[in-house]
Amino acid sequence: MEVFAVDGLPEVRPGEDLAALIEANVDLQDGDVLCVASTIVSKAEDRGADLATFEPGEQARVIAERIGEIADESKDPRFAQAVIEESQEILLAAPFILAVTRFGHITVNAGIDRSNVPDSDLLLLPENPTESARRLHDALGVPVVVTDTSGRPFRQGQRGVALGWSGLPACRDWRGEHDRDGRELTATVEAVADELAATANLVTGEGSSGRPVAVVRDFDFGEHDGHDALFRDPESDLVRQALADYEYSND
Repeated sequence: MEVFAVDGLPEVRPGEDLAALIEANVDLQDGDVLCVASTIVSKAEDRGADLATFEPGEQARVIAERIGEIADESKDPRFAQAVIEESQEILLAAPFILAVTRFGHITVNAGIDRSNVPDSDLLLLPENPTESARRLHDALGVPVVVTDTSGRPFRQGQRGVALGWSGLPACRDWRGEHDRDGRELTATVEAVADELAATANLVTGEGSSGRPVAVVRDFDFGEHDGHDALFRDPESDLVRQALADYEYSND
């Protein structure tokens, strides 16, 4: 397996044909997986937004004031309102906003970006990254993973994660298979889409590198069961439940 970034992509503007831009800069082959940063998907889908369009409500003002007191600096309640509007649930309101996006991903500030956004104040995540991946998959004929970077609980630093995918299962399910000693595996589910996203992030980089697309070549999913249950259900997510209890006890 090899991975390489796609060079030569221009700044993506709203309404542009992202599949055509990618196809013009790389020769895709059978066995390739295309990893595309959500940033350029959002730009093509016109997901830029200005703070002036968000009128902060009471919840946003309380959150901004609470975080501002902790950080000892002023926080804009309009940004908090943008996060609220892009979320189906706020899991943690301070010392930062941890939100559940409308498509099920849990991340800080609902994944709203304030860097590398030349034409607006904010860049919102794609409304439905899996649908975005499906359109690219249909146009280009290879599996597609829409990626973002996200912090990791209990560890420093960020890594690539999958927001949406099409053309391959998100997870490789080892349950029912056996280890080298013949013991049956009962719990192992491998988050393949996340691993591909993290692999791509090694070559696309961060900051001003301007290489938002990577190709993973000759990846083999193998003869395993697969499924798309990458995001945990709230009923089985013990960490999410603990955060809800924490927020309730601090209201």
